[in-house]
Amino acid sequence: MFWKQQLPLMFCFIFGVFALVAYFSPVLDDLNHEYIVNWNLIIFGFSMALGIYSLLSSHFRKVFRQSKGWVYNLVALIGYFAMVFLGFAFGISESSTFQYLFLTIQVPVQATMFSILAFYIASASFRAFRARTLEATLLLLAAIIVMLGQVPLGSQNIPFITELKNWIMNVPNLAAKRGIWIGVGLGIISTALKIILGIERTYLGGAGSSK
Repeated sequence: MFWKQQLPLMFCFIFGVFALVAYFSPVLDDLNHEYIVNWNLIIFGFSMALGIYSLLSSHFRKVFRQSKGWVYNLVALIGYFAMVFLGFAFGISESSTFQYLFLTIQVPVQATMFSILAFYIASASFRAFRARTLEATLLLLAAIIVMLGQVPLGSQNIPFITELKNWIMNVPNLAAKRGIWIGVGLGIISTALKIILGIERTYLGGAGSSK
């Protein structure tokens, strides 16, 4: 159908070309920031509403079907509606119940998750730093130097460790990072051109496919 396939491709082409040309034109760039950015905020609002609807429908479906672990879905729903009610009914000021629950439940839970993530990273690093090859040995030595240079135990007791750590971070590490960003930039350009020209159509879902 036209409105499911051709119309989205037409809008994508028009606004993609406009944003591309506006980047090199001072007049169009002002128009781009004045209108396009505002439209991006409006679309973001609708996408947020769509995301909330998708999240709630998924949890409700699992609760009604009593799928495995449905109790956790029920807890998530209760927490969501409770926070929404408290936010609208009593506000979100620093002394509100909304902020109290956020600071006493959400923040500690996030801290716990990041603490667990730290142990996961440590375990993954131990497996990655096994000196079985020359590359793994270099990675292990660089990691040890950087870690020692970051803590007072190494920087205050080992001569030149801080300078060596800075050299590793500013020369080989920065060079590799810039190479990765150049590759990412080329990938973004390639994907953007494919979307603007209608070659990539996966964002249409079932209404379109890549050719």
